[in-house]
Amino acid sequence: MFGAAAAAAAFGLLIPLSGCGSSESGASGGGTLRLVAAEYGDSAGNSSKTFWDSVTKDFTAANPGIKVEVQLLPWADIDREVTRMVKAGNAPDMALMGSYSDFAAQGKLYSADELLSITAESNFLQPLAEAGSVGNTLYGLPFVASSRLLFYNEALFKQAGVSAPKTWSDLKSAAKALKDKGVKFPYALPLGPEEAHAEALIWELSNGGGYADSSGNYALASDQNIATFRWLKDQLVAPGLTGPTPPSQLNRADAFAAFLRGEVGMVNGYPSLAHEARARGIQVGTVSMPVSDSLGAGENPPTVGVADWMMAFKQNGKRAEIGKFLDFVYSDKNLSDFAGRYHLLPSTVSASRTPAGGGIDKNDEQFLTALRGAQLYPVNDPSWVMVSDTIKRGIGRAVEPGGDPKAILEDMSAKAEQAGKKH
Repeated sequence: MFGAAAAAAAFGLLIPLSGCGSSESGASGGGTLRLVAAEYGDSAGNSSKTFWDSVTKDFTAANPGIKVEVQLLPWADIDREVTRMVKAGNAPDMALMGSYSDFAAQGKLYSADELLSITAESNFLQPLAEAGSVGNTLYGLPFVASSRLLFYNEALFKQAGVSAPKTWSDLKSAAKALKDKGVKFPYALPLGPEEAHAEALIWELSNGGGYADSSGNYALASDQNIATFRWLKDQLVAPGLTGPTPPSQLNRADAFAAFLRGEVGMVNGYPSLAHEARARGIQVGTVSMPVSDSLGAGENPPTVGVADWMMAFKQNGKRAEIGKFLDFVYSDKNLSDFAGRYHLLPSTVSASRTPAGGGIDKNDEQFLTALRGAQLYPVNDPSWVMVSDTIKRGIGRAVEPGGDPKAILEDMSAKAEQAGKKH
């Protein structure tokens, strides 16, 4: 998921599958567009190939002079492979992946106003449009998105005699009661390298912090962020309320798997986990992330939002053809179909409405509500790829025994500043 590449792996679908359409060697020419897209499926049965085969067939039927070839790549490879293609002078016409700003900074991309009608461009949900813009120009067209809420196992909560937490103190009390009942992971804290930057931001926002200050500059070592990790270290990790696996070694996929086994009391999750849990007979409660006691229960800080980005490369000069295809792909029907397949949220205002017989699943409405006021990663900063990697690999150390949150966050902040200078 989300670079945003890692964030985009937030959708966590890393199974390599053979791509549909031609490979890189079939460079686009004449009336053929080439799209390189991430594979969202985790098996042959739910591969994105089915969607793209249908959409490209329908598009060519409506536009006989234009064919579209789609190459699918796993999330683990797509950022690296598209970067390689661009450097080799063989950019695809379009790419759907987790990051775009590096290409925008190099002047490689068409802007949205060169591709879409004014109506289509203004249809994107506001937080997504802001994250897809460099300056005031939209380069990363948001495709599908997700937001995060706190999940809790209702049966385990009932056994422990606790209710949904509203503050950090409530969360700690619930975790202690769950631990006393023998729950393996009272609160699952995935600060392992897979997606630590998501979990870290969720906690930081709930204490009035975050990755950036009001001017948009990195603020990894703000007073609020330091206080957040001190609280986590002292109040959750040290008393053993986060389970047997050290948070720095617990990846999101492992935390989710444990939740689906009924071993987790609370975990931050997104729509697909809720659907999978219900399918397994686990009753899931969802609430906004509890806030720090210093903020107070009346506060409502933003949740974390994550999006994936469609971008169009200038190299092959096929602006008009790309625009036609994107208008087609971004129709409410096609966007809702794709989002629904993977329990994600469509990126446009019109596709996210819920008219009778269409729109998003009613269980996903709360995630859409959260997304409308969400804060996304600073994906429009070209240095985010390096900064997010620094966070993913280091933030877990801040809650380890002997770890010093202030020193660790200040070290990350210095690295973020250096990364920014390189761009």
